[in-house]
Amino acid sequence: MSAEMLTLFMFGGLLVGLFMGHPLAFVLGGVAVLGAWLGPGANTLGILINNIYGNAMDNYVLVAIPLFVLMARFLNDSGVTEKMFESMRLLLANLRGGLALTVVIVSVLLAATTGIVGASIAVMGMIALVPMLKYSYNKELSTGVIMASGCLGILIPPSIMLILMASYSPVSVGALFAGALVPGVMLGVLYALYVLIICHVKPSYGPPVPAEERADVSTGELLGMLGRYVLPPMTLILGVLGSLFTGIATATEASAIGVAIAFVLFLIFGDRKLSTCYRTLIEASKTTTMVMLVLVGATAFTGVFSIGGGMEVISEVVMAMPGGTTGALILMLFLVFVLGMFLDWTGIVLLSFPIMLPIVEQMGIDVLWFVVMVAVVLQTSFLTPPFGYALFYLKGVAPQGVEIVDLYRAVIPFCALIVLACVLMAIFPTLVTGLPTLLLGH
Repeated sequence: MSAEMLTLFMFGGLLVGLFMGHPLAFVLGGVAVLGAWLGPGANTLGILINNIYGNAMDNYVLVAIPLFVLMARFLNDSGVTEKMFESMRLLLANLRGGLALTVVIVSVLLAATTGIVGASIAVMGMIALVPMLKYSYNKELSTGVIMASGCLGILIPPSIMLILMASYSPVSVGALFAGALVPGVMLGVLYALYVLIICHVKPSYGPPVPAEERADVSTGELLGMLGRYVLPPMTLILGVLGSLFTGIATATEASAIGVAIAFVLFLIFGDRKLSTCYRTLIEASKTTTMVMLVLVGATAFTGVFSIGGGMEVISEVVMAMPGGTTGALILMLFLVFVLGMFLDWTGIVLLSFPIMLPIVEQMGIDVLWFVVMVAVVLQTSFLTPPFGYALFYLKGVAPQGVEIVDLYRAVIPFCALIVLACVLMAIFPTLVTGLPTLLLGH
């Protein structure tokens, strides 16, 4: 089979397998085996086994993934998230759109501590959506801000997506964490500004909390709540990122520090039951297993694709784009956006990086900047139909009256804000490269 036919077969087989409802990891592995047999030959399978062991199973950086997942689960099961939301809700009670603004702020804090999109959206959906609808907030604004803000968990460090990206690129975890921090916070600021502006232009979209409810809590009580429930997660953020950026610890060691701090917070705020700890460990193991199985399948897929000549086919198509380097970059980022409609971020990273990064290096583009651009575009992978996971996470916990069509409409302005963030990063690359240069001399 020629390289062109192999390319069509493998990506066509991938889409067919996914539309049939099979798990991504097994679709990737199955298409890889069929592609090896039809393309470069069955002898390729031996090379794939060596690649899987060398690139995935023997990669020390990937040890950070199960540790960060466990950290997130401990913090999620501690129950501090609900108390943190209530504290911020009362603090911003007098603002129009205060509840939606609270969602953004708490989601940014959750992104920097848990990093699990499904958990963040489910939690915020359960504790924030009902109050917002109760206080007559616009339905699309309420659901859209929960979904978009909840997706920041894969962008704001520490993020398991960034760790996986670093392991498949020449960029270090520390540099990638530093590079993604400003764009991640910038997206959160853009969401917050959108909430404030839309609620100013259309006051009915986000009325303030009734004055009598705010009056029930004194200023001293509110400050006490902020100290008890907002500062502890901040110590987790400072412990993990501070130890990493100051050079005290590597990403793997920083993840272990995060687990220790999260476990202490679980002991303070959680129910301290052995059954809860057991459930936390099981859930963390399930998430880790899912990521690692996809990693194995994707390594096999890209291995066959590369040996069969598919990399050269894609490279020729990209390099032939009109507009030179700019046209090639727009095409690659657009392909990432389109893939986000059908795949989750794990599959997209593992499929696209081995193909795109050599092209990016060949064109002389800063790899760190490109990787962070991809990370920002991948925010849309959770928001865009037909397979936007955030849509289904929120629909699963939303009250009656919130339909899937409402969620489709709700994500449109936030996808536009993600595109705006990409444009700003393209015009001002220092938004990505400035902090790594300052902290790490990247």
